[in-house]
Amino acid sequence: MSDSTKDMASAGISEVRQGHKPVLVIAGPTASGKSALAARLAQAFDGIVINADSMQVYRDLPILTAQPSTAEQAEVPHRLYGFLALNDVCSAERWATLARTEVDAAHASGKLPILCGGTGLYLRALMQGFSPIPDVPADVRQAARNLLEEIGSAALRERLAIGDPASAARLHANDRQRIVRAWEVLQATGKPLSEWQKLPPAFSVDLKFLTFVLLPERDALYRACDQRFLMMLERGAMAEVRRVLELHPDLYQPERAPPEGGAKALGFWGLARHARDGSEVSAETIAVAQQQTRNYAKRQGTWFRNQIPNENFITPEPPDMQFSESNYAGISQKIRGFLLTEG
Repeated sequence: MSDSTKDMASAGISEVRQGHKPVLVIAGPTASGKSALAARLAQAFDGIVINADSMQVYRDLPILTAQPSTAEQAEVPHRLYGFLALNDVCSAERWATLARTEVDAAHASGKLPILCGGTGLYLRALMQGFSPIPDVPADVRQAARNLLEEIGSAALRERLAIGDPASAARLHANDRQRIVRAWEVLQATGKPLSEWQKLPPAFSVDLKFLTFVLLPERDALYRACDQRFLMMLERGAMAEVRRVLELHPDLYQPERAPPEGGAKALGFWGLARHARDGSEVSAETIAVAQQQTRNYAKRQGTWFRNQIPNENFITPEPPDMQFSESNYAGISQKIRGFLLTEG
């Protein structure tokens, strides 16, 4: 983008502040090219990239969670990347609260906030609101997870049914994350999660969103997913997992499912097994991780098609998920029009 176009974009941001607070959203499945597009737009429109990916919030697995590199983050400001410990839990509500703070800070500094990620529940929590559930104290949250490991999700669901029958009835016995969430809310507040969720959602009426959803052709996306995991291995994902297990030796327990938090990163469990027994990464481990990534990308694409039907769906071009200059010019024109529209 030329200097004159940059000046026009910056002027538009300044003017629109008088009417509404603009937020750009770059969403889509993993490996679709979101980070590269968000960074390019941040350079062009004087923006700050704010992470909206549930795994990229964790600090000890930057390679395995495909976080922007140190060099990439030095080119444009990035926020909410790699700031949580692996055993911490980040709910959609918690992320939305943190993201709103970063959005406000971006506006206060005259920057355009650009949300970038593929966790649809995170984005929906900020854009459409969420029930005002109080924060659960860390000790209550940890006690709930300890109980889950002790008795299992099915037994915890039975206990949940006594105090919150509505939540227990709608949750599958194997849905560990949501069962323990409902249990910890019940323990912390004395009120069922199902009752909290009936309250009117809190949402940001002063924010205006322009959303682009990147949806590559399926075959191209699957090839990108496969290649991404191979690139992670080349960049040192195995060494990264070894370091994590040195810091958190109890994180990998082969007889149980991954705990909540960063250990749920795709491919972590298979690489952790090799790190524990000292073996080389096998073709089977690679194939399993690649399949998990493809499955996840498919679920993400389905979610965005069903949940955000009226937004700007755009198709990046293989093999590197970039855009032609004409397509990028079209994206930029829509953003300029959005910034110059009074709310």
